[in-house]
Amino acid sequence: MLHDTIRLVTDRIIARSEGPRGEHLKRMRAAAEEGPARAHLSCSGQAHAYAAAGQDQEALATKSAGNLGIVTAYNDMLSAHQPFERFPDLIRAAARDAGGTAQVAGGVPAMCDGVTQGTPSMDLSLFSRDVIALAAGVALSHNVFDSTVYLGVCDKIVPGLIIAAQSFGHLPAVFLPAGPMTSGLSNDEKAAVRQKFAAGEVDRAALMQAEMAAYHGPGTCTFYGTANTNQMLMEFMGLHLPGASFVNPNTPLRDALTTMGAKRALEISHLGNAYTPVCDVLDERAFVNGIVGLNATGGSTNLLIHLVAMARAGGIVLDWQDFSDIADVTPLLARVYPNGLADVNHFHAAGGLGFMIGELLRAGLLHEDVRTVLGDGLDRYTTEPKLKDGDLSWESGASETQNERILRPVSDPFQPTGGLKRLSGTLGNAVTKISAVAEEHHVIEAPVRVFHTQEDVKAAYQAGEFEHDVIVVVRFQGPKANGMPELHSLTPVLANLQARGLKVALVTDGRMSGASGKVLSAIHVSPEAVDAGPIARLQDGDILRVDAQNGAIEIVTEGVLDRAPATADLTANAFGVGRDMFANFRAHVGSADTGASSL
Repeated sequence: MLHDTIRLVTDRIIARSEGPRGEHLKRMRAAAEEGPARAHLSCSGQAHAYAAAGQDQEALATKSAGNLGIVTAYNDMLSAHQPFERFPDLIRAAARDAGGTAQVAGGVPAMCDGVTQGTPSMDLSLFSRDVIALAAGVALSHNVFDSTVYLGVCDKIVPGLIIAAQSFGHLPAVFLPAGPMTSGLSNDEKAAVRQKFAAGEVDRAALMQAEMAAYHGPGTCTFYGTANTNQMLMEFMGLHLPGASFVNPNTPLRDALTTMGAKRALEISHLGNAYTPVCDVLDERAFVNGIVGLNATGGSTNLLIHLVAMARAGGIVLDWQDFSDIADVTPLLARVYPNGLADVNHFHAAGGLGFMIGELLRAGLLHEDVRTVLGDGLDRYTTEPKLKDGDLSWESGASETQNERILRPVSDPFQPTGGLKRLSGTLGNAVTKISAVAEEHHVIEAPVRVFHTQEDVKAAYQAGEFEHDVIVVVRFQGPKANGMPELHSLTPVLANLQARGLKVALVTDGRMSGASGKVLSAIHVSPEAVDAGPIARLQDGDILRVDAQNGAIEIVTEGVLDRAPATADLTANAFGVGRDMFANFRAHVGSADTGASSL
């Protein structure tokens, strides 16, 4: 039986989305009724599209087998996307074996917040999601494909690809992950070195040694941030093959899953025997399942923006209250760094997503009656892939956790509710993630120190200015101000203050890391400071209360809202590292609570 709250929230989303969702599906049905798009191209147009297809040229020109469009985020500078270098050859071979063809439709950029963290380049990070969606749209606009596979992993890449897939929702879409790198230096040891460096206790050489030992090979980073949250979502929402998310790169099982994913993408095309357009997979139930997974795993706060934007691309309207209500009834079943010491490889070995999906289905917390790329029903995603004598098959997954310090059943969770919470009050709307925050830090009331850059926060810390309880406010960090960069480089500073026994919280209209840690952070504050939101009226010494237990963020000091809003000189945000090209994005972007989209 489906849990009452899950049913209530789903029904609420369906009712709220009726108009835009209906229009989206109407457009997708019309596109599907036109049949395979290649048939409507001129002979000259087709010849252009097939000219460089080599051994596949004749099949493309004379046969009616499906043609698979590959959209790839490959580059060899980022570990998460480097494994995709081999994928097109694997996919083309798989397509030929199935009697079809495959072509790389186009590439999209892949940006790493880990590389750009704390630098001006982070001002482009969130906007890269919309660029990726646009680039994928251009790739598919040639209209010669019967189905699609998407190669992407990290923070903005998967959401951008989903937005594009929704625009081409009449086409099937299978997402093929690259998998996480093997485990290196533990995330906890790495974080400890970072905090020591922030405190001046170790030099840069020691910091570099630790970082290189942690990030040491191909694949995604092994902590549970936005990249690995994306992979979880693709499985919970039925766009991966079951058990595909956390198989390491360049292994026989990884290659077998890539091959099978390509073949399945052809099977579910208009020319296959199980037509499954992505618009039928990504319905309201799929997004609710994704939100449940986000809470049950203690996933990235960034998805509170991305899921809203992803859903709206398909006519589905989510709001942060949906996330909060679902969090209230979803137990936290996983402890993966920064919520614990384990990494995603340990989580996968302990039973992983298959065990978790089975537990949540039995508890009535997931919609089982959904469509997926493998067929009807989420129950298929309780199985795990096995490669025996070169043959890929799926077997029943773990029925019991293999390590209760990492993964637990619904009957004995780490905490009874999920890690995400909507905050509302006199400061506006915000969100917080508390799955890694100790209970004694869930409510912080303290004077504020107001800053306009994270560099100023770090300078104040180095100058020894934080001697008492404090709520650090960093404003003019919203999407309109500078593209809403993550403020992850503040994590060691704030953690050190908390370790000294101070009550500490962060409040910002920007973003925190998808791996938000042990310090209470009220983020994505809306309206943002540029829009003269209440956060623009705060001054040093004002008392603010951040209450994650009751979902409140209140200005305690009287008269604050009567003040004129502060302004800031944002001209430095307009140039350098390509920021001048993104002026239109900053001018037209929506608010964080509506997905911070410029599309």
